[in-house]
Amino acid sequence: MSANRLIKSGSYLPVAVGLLLAPQSGEATRAQLSEQGIMLRDRTGKLPDELRARATDAIGQGREMYSRTKDDLSERYSKAKSGDL
Repeated sequence: MSANRLIKSGSYLPVAVGLLLAPQSGEATRAQLSEQGIMLRDRTGKLPDELRARATDAIGQGREMYSRTKDDLSERYSKAKSGDL
């Protein structure tokens, strides 16, 4: 989780405390909490897809790096074995 998302998610706590301490009816408070819960669910609902995409990209980059390193080491090994180094 990025620091930006952590900060955004941490900003909900003061809002929730403010709502609980605000001088309004319980029904209005529950309605506001319900709305914020829906908004939070909508925002976090996309998170698994984003994480999956990032993980897929990281795996692809890792495989590419592995392939390059393997090819480079194979080439160096072949040169060293043949005495061309």
